[in-house]
Amino acid sequence: MWRDYVLDLFSMSGPFAVLISILINTIISILAIVPSVFITAANLTFFGFWLGTLISFLGESIGAIVSFWLYRKGIKRFAPDALLQHKWMVKLQQTAGKEAFLLVLALRLFPFAPSGLVTLAGATSKMGWVSFAIASTIGKIPALLIEAFSVYQVLQWNTAGKVILVAVSVVLVLGVWRKWVKKDS
Repeated sequence: MWRDYVLDLFSMSGPFAVLISILINTIISILAIVPSVFITAANLTFFGFWLGTLISFLGESIGAIVSFWLYRKGIKRFAPDALLQHKWMVKLQQTAGKEAFLLVLALRLFPFAPSGLVTLAGATSKMGWVSFAIASTIGKIPALLIEAFSVYQVLQWNTAGKVILVAVSVVLVLGVWRKWVKKDS
């Protein structure tokens, strides 16, 4: 549904489709809870694998930088203690310089670290926006390549795509089960 709507929007936009894709990705980054996989799927379908991956990469990188700036302006003012429940988020908030750079880079490389939370924690840390932008962008390269390959395989609905969907389903079920078991204990 969303992918089809975005594909129609791209078709109607002509040469502005790239800018619209980057804008949508930026909005997704700002919202922090919407997965970017939907815009990645639309980009791969509309632009092809390599150009779609590049456009998704640009959109996610720009989105992270814009989000960092907005979060830094808002979170410190309205909810400075919002991230104290995650150990690695607290660690990132207390770091600066090279250590903060490497921590953001490592969290971006880890494909299951919530991107919005990494950006939010980076925004509340002592690191500058240039360091964040570089670490975040470099870290997004492998994660986005994995995402793009996975989405492409699922879109092609070949054996690899089916295996990826089964693996994701198993991980999700195990995650829900673990939370359910913890809740009952």
